[in-house]
Amino acid sequence: MKPRVLILVASGTNRDRDAAVACEAAGGDPEVVHINQVRAGARRLSDYQMLLLPGGFSYGDNLGAGRVLATDLLYSLGGRTLGAALTHGLGDDLSSFAASGKPILGICNGFQALVKSGLLPGPAGRIRATLTTNASNRFECRWVHLRPNRNSPSVFTRGLDEMIFCPVAHGEGRFLPIDQETRAELHDRDQVALTYVNASGDSADYPDNPNGSVDGIAGICNAAGNVMGLMPHPEDHIFSEQHPQWTRGEGGRSGLALFASGIRYAAQI
Repeated sequence: MKPRVLILVASGTNRDRDAAVACEAAGGDPEVVHINQVRAGARRLSDYQMLLLPGGFSYGDNLGAGRVLATDLLYSLGGRTLGAALTHGLGDDLSSFAASGKPILGICNGFQALVKSGLLPGPAGRIRATLTTNASNRFECRWVHLRPNRNSPSVFTRGLDEMIFCPVAHGEGRFLPIDQETRAELHDRDQVALTYVNASGDSADYPDNPNGSVDGIAGICNAAGNVMGLMPHPEDHIFSEQHPQWTRGEGGRSGLALFASGIRYAAQI
């Protein structure tokens, strides 16, 4: 059976259909579910093999990109009360889902929510990084190249050798660890899963690093590798026709492989 993928949305999410198409193309069985359905008990997180938080502008990015959604995750996914959920660091259901090894992927706004909820980079419940205003101080919408870390424990980049070419579209995507200890730990544990590079695969500054993230960090995972977040949108380059130079015969470096890797892993859980 195809692994069931819960694509969790809130008011302002707008990349859920793209994510669903990517998951289906990768062999998954996606379902777009509003967070209120989970809160009401109409859907249970435990009935799915993978969780995906798509991009957009959840709750209008009030109080900061992804921050209200992060609080909603803590409160809605099994937290007894808001205070208890915050005290324990995560809603009970979300914490159990992550601890079970099931894959969780956050894209753009979803990545922001995972970081600001304390699920990434981990340990769960400790906020050790943020995604803040781009160094350019403006909204960045452009195509970028991503280099997977072959040594990363991420189940989504496992076995990926080819770079990924996909767009970014965000105003608050600059990844900053809380301190130098966290920064060093991310590299020592290979939790930096994806890095912004130029077309040749070399480290690069703006505009190849569109937001000024420390060390060109585009995506990170937790120490176990089953939770990953990234700012770019690989779901927007899964078909060859989506390549911006497709009509000129150019292509390759699709983001589909990232979803396929996560779906394969979910099928084994």
